[in-house]
This record gives sequence, C-alpha cells and structure tokens, in this order.
Amino acid sequence: MTAAGLDAIFLALADPTRRAILARLAQGEASVLELARPFEISQPAVSKHLKVLERAGLISRGRDRQRRPCRLEARALADAGAWLDDYRRFWEARLQRLDAPPEERKAGPARNALPPEAAK
Repeated sequence: MTAAGLDAIFLALADPTRRAILARLAQGEASVLELARPFEISQPAVSKHLKVLERAGLISRGRDRQRRPCRLEARALADAGAWLDDYRRFWEARLQRLDAPPEERKAGPARNALPPEAAK
C-alpha cells in the first residue's frame, strides 16, 4: 500500500457521511438513490462522497441497465487495517513492558520497533 493510497483511504474515512455509506454498503450493494435516502443532503452531494470513496478504492460501481449499483470493496479496508495493525503491535509491546517489573523494563529497548515508514 502506497502512502498516497493510505492518505486517500483515511481521508475518505474521516467523514461521518462516508462512513455511514460504507456501513450501508456492508449490508449489500445499493444505488445512489438508495444511499442518499437517509441523508438530508442532495443526490449530487452523495455522488461527490461516492467519488471520494471510489478514488480511495473503498467502493466500486457497476452497471445494471439504468441502475449503477455501488458495492463495498474490502481490499482497501484490509490494507488500511494491516497498516494500523503494525502500530497496534508496537503499542501493545510498549504497554506490556510497562506492566513488567521495573528491573525487566531496564533490560533494553522495546522488542517491537515501529514500521520503517514511521521513521520518516
């Protein structure tokens, strides 16, 4: 996963409307009209949210006659989850060291270092 790809995913996930759209798509594919229904925003505004989600790889759009169903793409979420998992392991190791007796904490540096891209 590239840095630009992760940026696009986290930018898309930063908005509550887009997260709600993803939650709806986790239940199954839906059209733009179906996705717009619960929101008090225009259909063009929902379409803009869908473009952000699509650019991030979080959704895809098909074509079924006149209907363009949207569907969740789990791969991008899995990539973001894997990236976050590296940091989760790092912090879990750090917290375990804090739980250790003081003499064991002085033994040396943490066994799990941050992933290489974090050093940048």
